[in-house]
Amino acid sequence: MKNTNTKTLTRVALLVAIELVMKLVGLGSVPMGPLYMSFLTLPIAVGAITMGPAVGALLGGVFGAVSFYDAITGASAMTGALFQVSPLNTFILCVGMRMLMGLCCGLIFKGLQKLDKSRTWSYIVSAMTAPALNTLFFMGYIVLAFYGCDYVQNLVSVKGAANPFMFVVLLVGVQGVAEFLVSGILGGIVARAVAKFLK
Repeated sequence: MKNTNTKTLTRVALLVAIELVMKLVGLGSVPMGPLYMSFLTLPIAVGAITMGPAVGALLGGVFGAVSFYDAITGASAMTGALFQVSPLNTFILCVGMRMLMGLCCGLIFKGLQKLDKSRTWSYIVSAMTAPALNTLFFMGYIVLAFYGCDYVQNLVSVKGAANPFMFVVLLVGVQGVAEFLVSGILGGIVARAVAKFLK
């Protein structure tokens, strides 16, 4: 039992390290307007799928902590501006939503695995939920907590959005689709390979 715990902790530590290195060397995100196309959901998906929802939530928390640090330091224009409006809501946005994303990715995989007896498509579909849920939860919370603030209303005006839904669609646009496809498919392939290796 102790050996199993050590292996699990080592695997989690490795995924945390990968996430942090991706961020430090610039592989974690690609700037696209006020948002970033993030690939930091990839190790979260791999952890959530291969080790369960709790690990997904933990890795989501690491992503969130890095994102919150960017908000505090102003390294991210959007979250930096939102931090000035409400530090607490920015913490929930950056950390809470990413933890929820990692948790949900793991739960979705558990559910899909019961349907996918051949264990082929559940990995890719589950991994694709990580970037999709990241965008959904992040943008949803911005609309919920920050839609009335000057920074967001300025973006609404620039984009010509008639309502919150159109604001999200216009702001996310190509970035969201690219992140969903690239990070999701790659995450599914890696997760399946890791799961086979760990057997």
